[in-house]
Amino acid sequence: MKLLETIVDELLDAERNQYSVAPLTERFAGLNVLDAYQIQLEVIDRKKAEGRDVIGKKVGLTSVAMQQMLGVDEPDYGHLLDDMKIADGETVKISEFISPKVEAEIGFILEKDLVGPGGTYIDVLMATKYVVPTIEIIDSRIADWKIKLVDTVADNGSSARVVVGNKYSTVDCLDLRSLGMALHKNEELVATGSGAAALGHPAQAVAWLANKLHEFGIHLKAGELILPGALSAAVAVTEGDTISANFGPLGTVSVIFE
Repeated sequence: MKLLETIVDELLDAERNQYSVAPLTERFAGLNVLDAYQIQLEVIDRKKAEGRDVIGKKVGLTSVAMQQMLGVDEPDYGHLLDDMKIADGETVKISEFISPKVEAEIGFILEKDLVGPGGTYIDVLMATKYVVPTIEIIDSRIADWKIKLVDTVADNGSSARVVVGNKYSTVDCLDLRSLGMALHKNEELVATGSGAAALGHPAQAVAWLANKLHEFGIHLKAGELILPGALSAAVAVTEGDTISANFGPLGTVSVIFE
């Protein structure tokens, strides 16, 4: 337990002071995924004790390609806190990050609690109040993004910020599985994708999350924002970049880095 506390201290300090640390999996051979989730939960508890509020959750590693790259057969998750939320079109300072990247995702805002196990994507759709276009800004406290599953889980799923669009839609007017997305950096198209990239259907990824959280005595709560996973590969950003994501009928969302 002392080792886990030491890692918590290290990750918190690295985030606050914008520096990276060597991969945990290279330094602590016995560290497993359960340990990593315990580290993540302790990091979140520490932040909550400082006055932060949990506003939602995010799912990562929802694509087969990413799972194969890290040698895993299931996604992972992280927490979203109130100080991570950014309004559509806002400017953020690149100095607040270590090695940021962006991903476009279909955000779910829940109207009802979702409690696992046994939840299905139909349960998710019935519990959803709105879907909204989002850009997740991911960042890794692990040096050079040399992450394995244990590294990213301990590091809160490599979360950093979430940019939330202004258009709120109900799920009954959209085919989320086939919904397309075009991601632009400085007006240049850099990635495309569809809702099916997130475990075949973004609501399926949210169902996975609800069921996974049950293992830790946690459930998804009404009002929370849930990110079900990226619709394309992550795109690196630097100072001066403008990022925009167009989801067609779902709307657009953008962020500027300075």
